[in-house]
Amino acid sequence: MSLIKSISGIRGTIGGKPGENFTPVDIVKFTAAYGSWLLEKGKGKKVVVGRDGRMSGSMVNQLVVNTLLGLGIDVLDAGLSTTPTVEMAVVWEEADGGIILTASHNPMQWNALKLLNNHGEFISAEDGLNILEKATNERFEFANVNSLGKLSQIDSVIEKHIESIIELKYVDKTAIQKKGFKVVVDVINSTGAIAIPKLLESLGVQNAIIINGDITGNFAHNPEPLPEHLTQLCEAVKTHNADFGISVDPDVDRLCFVCEDGTFFGEEYTLVAVANYVLQFQKGSTVSNLSSSRALRDITREQGCNYYAAAVGEVNVVKKMKEVNAVIGGEGNGGIILPELHYGRDALAGVALFLSALAKFEGTISAFRKTFPDYHMAKKKVDLAADVQITDVLAKVQSAYADQKLNTEDGLKIDLLDGWIHLRASNTEPIIRIYTEATTKETAEQFANDVMNIL
Repeated sequence: MSLIKSISGIRGTIGGKPGENFTPVDIVKFTAAYGSWLLEKGKGKKVVVGRDGRMSGSMVNQLVVNTLLGLGIDVLDAGLSTTPTVEMAVVWEEADGGIILTASHNPMQWNALKLLNNHGEFISAEDGLNILEKATNERFEFANVNSLGKLSQIDSVIEKHIESIIELKYVDKTAIQKKGFKVVVDVINSTGAIAIPKLLESLGVQNAIIINGDITGNFAHNPEPLPEHLTQLCEAVKTHNADFGISVDPDVDRLCFVCEDGTFFGEEYTLVAVANYVLQFQKGSTVSNLSSSRALRDITREQGCNYYAAAVGEVNVVKKMKEVNAVIGGEGNGGIILPELHYGRDALAGVALFLSALAKFEGTISAFRKTFPDYHMAKKKVDLAADVQITDVLAKVQSAYADQKLNTEDGLKIDLLDGWIHLRASNTEPIIRIYTEATTKETAEQFANDVMNIL
């Protein structure tokens, strides 16, 4: 069905022909290229591997682990884990790299290799291109029988991750426990079922109702945490008379909340709420991507700090955060990056910080939402046929908005007086994403429809 090769790894649908889908041949080839890249750097003797709960996870894990062993690389297998946990484990174990087996928010037929450096961060664009070239030309060589790698299991990494979060100066366990929150959590049949309940228990939340908690990888709904996919959670929050709902994606790096009345808090506002809270303790710059809400810019400036925008993609946001020494950043898809913990999107950290902020607010979560600037977004996507050039598409739209402020750093960003439009090719699917934002829902939808009409 699809195979996407990018600087951060390889992603595709299980089954089909090599080179066209995410097949065992492709998995071995790209793993071998990554391992050879590490060895070429004079490193690569130890790699951490972890996976989400997808149905294909065990099969992919065995292929990846044994390919690395065949290269002479020792493997530390974290088993079922989360993306941020594996990122932190690379540093804890002083490993030379890491591979996370997850297609993040993609449906269950997808899987992927997310590639990390020795800092537990996604590899750079330059290194990604090097690995892609090695895979294309099969520039790798396996070890002889006397030099094969060794396999070890690492346990309790999720517990260690949670302990690190609880120790953050921003996390107020006492305030959270005092509130006695009743929570419904949708863990989408993946590893959030392991991590989120343990985190909530550590935070003192005694009344948590878990839905879709069986780790089968047979996702109960589309795993991208968008309003149209979370109707079950919204209804469960109302049915159980809960204070709020929590949703994470399969690898637990994206996070969103549902209000007590079943309405959507807004994934864009996860970062806004958490950043506003952190800035009360630690003044400094904030960063989000070009497709994220202006609300983060607004609350950052209100606190006398500077806001910066980066190209879409965690690696780009992290790069900008380091450049400006940001105290917090992330993406509007509910991804929170707190440098004090690590440079990676972390839904577990997001939950702890959000609950700490909410616990100190006198009112419901829907009232809490109303304390932030009110913007509305429209998010649409268009299938990108194989013979269509994204540059041609963007040029057509750019021509139509030639008299507006344009940014071509990442696709095409059009800044308008009462909002913005952002078009770009997806890094994870063969589609064009169209994001718009305005002060009213109707205007945001109109912006999106205008662009759709041009396309």
